[in-house]
Amino acid sequence: MTDFQDWIGKTEFHKDAVALSSLQRFKSTLGYDCDDSIVPDGFHWCLGLPTENTQTLGVDGHPPLGGFMPSLSFPRRMWAGSDVEFLSPLKPAMEIERKSTIASIESKSGRSGDLLFVKLDHETFSGSTCLIRERQTIVYRDHPNEKSPLPKEDMNADIGEWDFTESVVPTTPLLFRYSSITFNSHRIHYDQNYAVNVELYPELVVHGPLTASLLLRLCANRFGHNKLKTFKYRAKSPLYQGQSLRLAVRSSGEDVELCAFGGDGRVAMQATATLNN
Repeated sequence: MTDFQDWIGKTEFHKDAVALSSLQRFKSTLGYDCDDSIVPDGFHWCLGLPTENTQTLGVDGHPPLGGFMPSLSFPRRMWAGSDVEFLSPLKPAMEIERKSTIASIESKSGRSGDLLFVKLDHETFSGSTCLIRERQTIVYRDHPNEKSPLPKEDMNADIGEWDFTESVVPTTPLLFRYSSITFNSHRIHYDQNYAVNVELYPELVVHGPLTASLLLRLCANRFGHNKLKTFKYRAKSPLYQGQSLRLAVRSSGEDVELCAFGGDGRVAMQATATLNN
């Protein structure tokens, strides 16, 4: 493994604004029906994004490594999770700046081979006020040797006791729209031939932050908008286009537990949150 210590602490900055048009596209994509003055939690994933020219993108659709992020020998990438602090809600027309810092790069070995975990710290500011803090975990690994099977759906699978559940079927238009609003050109989310024949998935892959955004929408429906103080999610297993998933939530006082289950009942994402007093 290469020593990446020289990359730790490297930072980059991106300026943006909460444009009403972008906000409406986010709400339309996820099915929000709320007042124009509300910026739902999770919209920050649409802000302060890298804007490399299309000609510089890699074969997988990602921006090239070696600039802000170090060059890596692992071709497969997954946004494995995030720990988010919502310090103050975003507002329409607000101008923001996002500061991103490489917090750590760590190599590990798992059942599927060598893995590289990159943790990024993101801070979203309006002027000198920090509105959102997030630690994002990205995992890099080699391509698998064989194609993953498509899970068999079983909507009667036992998922335990929850206060509320909701069923969602991620469609191709939903995946395309979410890729568009987050400027995410990773081909596993919209190019079926690439996803199946190159990265050896059985279908188009649902974005991790899309599933997290659906869980945040579940919280908004359950507790109201911008009621979360923290939100932490971990992706456990891929979800695929066209297959049902179940979103679930339960709470005790300020503590909230959430889960996204695949159509076969497996845990695809686990999340926890805390409510504001």
